Amino acid sequence: MSSDTRMRNAVGAKAPASSPTIEEARKRVLVEDIRPRVDCGRYPAKRVLGDEARIEADLVADSHDVLGGRVLYRHCSSHDWLEAGLRPLVNDRFFATFELDELGRWEFLVEGWIDALASWRKVLERKIAASEAAEVVSHLRAGAPLMLAASARASDEAAAKLQRAAAALDAAGTDADAAVAVALDVELAAVASATPDLARATRSDTYEIDVESLYARFGAWYEFFPRSCRDDGTHATFADCEARLQYAASMGFDIVYLPPIHPIGESFRKGKDNSLRAAPGEPGSPWAIGASTGGHKSVHPELGTLEDFRSFLARAEQLGLRVALDIALQVSPDHPYVKEHPQWFVHRPDGSIQYAENPPKKYQDIYPFDFQCEDAPALWRELTSIFEFWVGQGVRIFRVDNPHTKSLMFWRHCIAEIKRQHPDVIFLAEAFTRPKLMYALARLGFSQSYTYFTWRNTRDELTQYFTELTRTEAVEFFRPNLWPNTPDILPESLQFGGRPAFVQRLVLAATLGASYGIYGPAFELMESQARPGSGEYMDNEKYEIRRWEVSRADSLRPIITRVNAIRRENAALHDNRSLRFHQCANETLLCYSKRAADNVIVVVVNLDVHHKQSGFVELDLDALGIEPDRPFQAHDLLGGGRYLWHGSRNYVELDPHVSPAQIFRVRRRVRTEYDFDYFV
Repeated sequence: MSSDTRMRNAVGAKAPASSPTIEEARKRVLVEDIRPRVDCGRYPAKRVLGDEARIEADLVADSHDVLGGRVLYRHCSSHDWLEAGLRPLVNDRFFATFELDELGRWEFLVEGWIDALASWRKVLERKIAASEAAEVVSHLRAGAPLMLAASARASDEAAAKLQRAAAALDAAGTDADAAVAVALDVELAAVASATPDLARATRSDTYEIDVESLYARFGAWYEFFPRSCRDDGTHATFADCEARLQYAASMGFDIVYLPPIHPIGESFRKGKDNSLRAAPGEPGSPWAIGASTGGHKSVHPELGTLEDFRSFLARAEQLGLRVALDIALQVSPDHPYVKEHPQWFVHRPDGSIQYAENPPKKYQDIYPFDFQCEDAPALWRELTSIFEFWVGQGVRIFRVDNPHTKSLMFWRHCIAEIKRQHPDVIFLAEAFTRPKLMYALARLGFSQSYTYFTWRNTRDELTQYFTELTRTEAVEFFRPNLWPNTPDILPESLQFGGRPAFVQRLVLAATLGASYGIYGPAFELMESQARPGSGEYMDNEKYEIRRWEVSRADSLRPIITRVNAIRRENAALHDNRSLRFHQCANETLLCYSKRAADNVIVVVVNLDVHHKQSGFVELDLDALGIEPDRPFQAHDLLGGGRYLWHGSRNYVELDPHVSPAQIFRVRRRVRTEYDFDYFV
């Protein structure tokens, strides 16, 4: 942002020492509080393909003149600006909209000016209303040069109309009635306003919007370990995994996410439940990447080949699934990088390479990169090429392991490079870390992020956290992806809450967030035993091959399938911006809603997974678009019940052992001309 622009647009800005130019003196409009804007415009706002960009700004000027304004916008691949006229809201606030119909970076700016002809016409109407005949004639004649000036800026046909109008106004002394008719002609006013005097317009800085695919905002993720997809408990191949793809698709998931699929190191390989030594035949952690058979651009030999992986991707696409691949920028001691580029790692005083640790945790099987080493440019190029390689294989979604422990400047560089050539690529940050660091990663380009949802359980915790994510500037750049569990995290709520807790957390994740995911089959089979002294799973799949009985009769598969179907069928659940919380005297009941035009969803969740709870919810009918004096139907999409509600105060009762939640589709009552009522 230039200092001159700040001076023009900032109220109370310190005046420059030198005298203004005549051009600066004639600019009377301040363009302020432009939205969307992230960190004063330092970073782009985020949208998805097909969104309508809504630009808002304050246009403020002295006196009572009429203001005009427009938004100029373009895709960054274009040299030509398109235009959308600003329309008034309230209190000097204006808005314009345009469609984001191409992936990638867009830019826009706002211009504001005094509409001299509209201001002149406004005063004329007042003088006519005051019956000041002499003043009216004088004012009519004063409009003639304004019309002539507008004609000089107009096309030939419009210019001729404006010149004829100028002549009629100049002759107001002999034919005032004709001049008044010309002055108040609505069509002529539109022609005149279409050619404003932009020499006196104030132009804002340029702001940016990143447009990504729909998967960046909405999607249900399903995580599974490819090596655990055989019924006999032996190491599976990508061919074996195709049955698990069908299984995930049958539950209505959109994205399947795979932990690292690369060769696993032998040195310091971790054993069962993270023991320091692996027993013979134990597979090790997929995050200890690299062996004699290859590194980040190779496939674990027991899974198959690159050709097998491409076949796996093709099968996923046939089933309507996208595949997300985990990229962990770290290596095992056996990774080819260690021998070929030892300068890329931190060394101890004795010359050995420093393994990863987060005291008291130690990861002897992993070496972290030194992103600030003397050979950093080469390191950065190579690490960026890992993403480029897998994009070349057909992967468009990446889940990045612990990005907050790597260089922020690297991520800015890497993501920009990838998205410059492949704007459809999505990056999910697995960053359970400090809030501002999570936000920084999002600003730097990560499409989505894991969140604190996993540990938010009470009504106050959930309400405060999701209000922050959806009602502050964070909504412009931080897209939450909600996970009730991960291979690393088995929260207490799932350890001790039984089936009701799993269903409750499923509904919360799937309806509070437009994007959510589960680590399965551990989730649908309700695995709940934690390793003593930790919040991690006993018999953790990170360190061993697990045999999952996915056809078990008590599986949550039916309820997961239903919840995902509800998500797909209701546009209100495809975004987070409309999320609103509603009051209930019983603090164990959480009530919230989402709305997309006439599609209105209200969710009520019993946060007590052990006892039945009931109470009256106080709905904000304005937020729901419901008239207070008309009844409406609440259709429980989970249980099937239909309830006739009236007014804002309505009774709910939830037994967690039957269902800890209700997802209502709210339908307004409509009366036809034949006095027949139905709900929409």
